[in-house]
Amino acid sequence: MILMVTIFMVLLFWENELSDEVTMLTLEHLHVDYPRNDASVRYCNFMITQRVIKDPDHTCKKEHVFIHERPRKINSICTSPKKVACQNHSTIFCFQSETKFKMTVCQLIEGTRYPACRYHISPTEGFVLVTCDDFGPVHFQGYVD
Repeated sequence: MILMVTIFMVLLFWENELSDEVTMLTLEHLHVDYPRNDASVRYCNFMITQRVIKDPDHTCKKEHVFIHERPRKINSICTSPKKVACQNHSTIFCFQSETKFKMTVCQLIEGTRYPACRYHISPTEGFVLVTCDDFGPVHFQGYVD
């Protein structure tokens, strides 16, 4: 009986750990900041550290974009008639937003290993490109000025 309870607890813990990892990889977690966090000058450094944004080999990302729009409006990109070939994937189509969104582009200026990364902040506006599945946006693919 004790063995069964122990196995159940391990499986329950393991399941929760896996679901946390999946949640951390969503487009909303990685790229959406609405309403915009008011960390001002150190915005990029704060947000990238807070959300643990790094390359798979634990190096600093060269560039990262945060979109400052309601998740509902970002989800509507998947119904946009503007369907274009994704820049890096010729066989995959991206959906482009019909309106420009406010964004912050974080450009790496110092550091190579996470979390010792320092970023330059560049507020911008542009059309957002995403890939979609049946449930909505899956990956942020970039933006067009």
